[in-house]
Formats: sequence, structure tokens, C-alpha cells
Amino acid sequence: MYRSLVVLAAGMFAIGTDSFVIAGILPDTADSLGVPVGTAGWLLTAYAFTYAVFGPVMAALTTRWPRRTLFLTGFAVFTAGNIVTAVVPVFGVALAARALAGLGGAMVTPAAVAAATALAPPERRGRAIATVMTGLSAATALGSPIGTAIGSLTGNWRATMVFVAALGVLAAAGTALLLPAIPTPPAVPLRARVAPLADRRIALTLLTTLLVYTGLYTVYTFIDASLDRATGGSGGVLAALLFVWGLAATAGTLGSGGLIDRFGSRRIINTAIVLAAIDFALLPWTSAYLPSTVAALLVWGVCGWGLLAPQTHRLVTAMPTAAPLLTGLASAMVYVGVSLAPLVGQAGMARFGAHWLGVVGAVLIALGLGTAEAAHTAIRRRAPQTTPTSTAPAQPTPTK
Repeated sequence: MYRSLVVLAAGMFAIGTDSFVIAGILPDTADSLGVPVGTAGWLLTAYAFTYAVFGPVMAALTTRWPRRTLFLTGFAVFTAGNIVTAVVPVFGVALAARALAGLGGAMVTPAAVAAATALAPPERRGRAIATVMTGLSAATALGSPIGTAIGSLTGNWRATMVFVAALGVLAAAGTALLLPAIPTPPAVPLRARVAPLADRRIALTLLTTLLVYTGLYTVYTFIDASLDRATGGSGGVLAALLFVWGLAATAGTLGSGGLIDRFGSRRIINTAIVLAAIDFALLPWTSAYLPSTVAALLVWGVCGWGLLAPQTHRLVTAMPTAAPLLTGLASAMVYVGVSLAPLVGQAGMARFGAHWLGVVGAVLIALGLGTAEAAHTAIRRRAPQTTPTSTAPAQPTPTK
């Protein structure tokens, strides 16, 4: 089982790297494709939006596919999109290629999480899912910095995209050679997958995720320009900073679980949001110097990624009978935020300049605190209900 989980995590590593690596090479990408940096940020939007929107759609359309066939097809689409991005000289075609890569990621991710559940016995399913999802955290700590360093050392952003395509090939090879047969899960129609959105508790919790992650990635999308005073324009220094951010993100992801069990979701969610909002509000000043930039990235990584688990816990606590669907919606909402962030950041740079994007992000993050409290109030006042996907009785909801 463990070998299979590592194979699935490797696939998530490739997909996660592609999600974030463009930010570190954005100025060179913009120069090469002949567009402003703000417009080049749409490359992140194309990938993230396709990934988010088509995740539930592809999960519904491919529900009867053999799992190995689904993974190999997804990695083939993912790799093709990155290869096309690496070779085309036209921005519009590159944009379409990024969407194609996102479609491949949307095919793989929901199936990988479901496969982890199928491979593990009931008492080890939580650890199995965490092992697979660690691939995404590792992508922020290793994949994105390595990709940024490759672009800096070669002086060619296209080499970074070839690197990501190679990760897709390796993930496909591992799947073909090492992944055992996995039972096909029961079919769940698309309407049932999005049914929880009609519940106020779920909608407010997901809106919190959307606001906070749009704010967080408003800066990340244009991180090269935002941190240029601290990096001195060095791609190597930026790669090192992204590595620090990735380590903090991994620590936040891994450490949040125990904190939830001890303090409950509400306290962790509110603390993470408040600290992130303050951190971002101070970025115009802290990002001017390398030591304070490192400190800001540590807070950002821990709080930003440490928010994922308590938000997911809040969703599942509010509607336990729909847990598998809610985890998919939670992941999708993160990527909707990532896809909107370049548009917000482009407008913010035009109005205030790149160094003030932190304040723009802080406003959105602070709004997330309001929706988080509204979600808490709705959960406390209303008992969980069943969804069209299950007839199991609802369980009482603790205050979280």
C-alpha cells in the first residue's frame, strides 16, 4: 500500500509544482511572449481556473473509467499542455496550453484522493489521504523553487516548463509500472457533487477559503516584482525564498491537525486569518529587506497553508454525510482563488504598484475573517442535514 501512496503523491507533486512555478519566472515569461507582467499572470489563471472548475466535472464524467487508464490519460494531457507551453511563441496559444495542463490535473487529483481511500483500511485512511496530499505541500517546498532556479540558471523560462513536463512523464511511468489495480468508485452525478453549495454553512465556509486564498495569491502571482527589493532581482535568491516559504507551508499543513484536535477549528481559522492579514498589511515595509522578508514568508506559509485543514474540518463537521464531496469542493475553491488572484493583482499593480499588493491581499484576507465568523454562527445555530448523496442520518455538530 505504501508504495502505491508514494506513486500517487508523486503525481500530486507534479501537479502542485505546475500550479505555482509560473510565478517565479513570470517576468521572463512576459518578456518572451511580448505581454506585460500583469497580463502574463493570466497563465496562472488559465491553469488554476480549469483545474478548479473541471475537477468535479471530470470526476463525474470519468467515474466508470479504470483508475490506471484515468491517471495515465490525465498525465498525458498534463504533459502535453506543458510541452506546448514550453515551445509556443504566441501568448494566446500558451494560455490555451496552460488550460490544457489544468484539465489534466483536474482529471488526476480527485481520483488520486479517492484511490488513497480505496487502498487503505478504514483505520488508516486519514493517514493515506495525508500522504497523498503531502505531494502538494512538497511541491511548494521543492518543486516551485527548483523550477524557479532552473529558469534563473538557464536564463530561459521554457526550461522550467520542460522540467514540469518531465515530472508528468515520471509520474505516468510510476503509475504504469507500480500502481496496482484500484476498484472503480461508485458513480456520483455532478448535481450531487455540487449540492452542498446550497447550504449556507457550506457556502460561507467556502467563501472564506475563496477570499483568503485570493488575497494570499494576489501577492504570490507577482512575487518576483513584489520582493525585488529584497532579492535584488536575483532569481537564485527568489528560489531560496520560495524554498523557505514552502518549508513553512509544509510545517503549517502538518502542524494544524494536532492544533485542531486541541483547540477546535474556529480558533485556528481565526488566528491564521488575523496573522496573515497583519503580515500582508506590513509587506510594503517588510519586503524591502531580506531578513524581514524571510520572517514575513514564514508567517505567510504557516498561516496560509495551515488554514486548509481546519477549513476542511469545519466543512466535514457541518455536513459529515457529504465528507467526500466537501473535500473536493474545498480543494476546488482554493484554486478558484488562485485563478482570480492574477486579475486582482494586475488591477492592484496598475493602481498602487507591486510593492503594495500586500495591502490589497490583506483587505481580502480580512473580509475572510467576517465570512468565517458568519459560517461559525450558521453552524452553531443549525444541525447538519443529509444531502442527495446519502441517506445516512445526520450527527449532532459540535461548535467549531
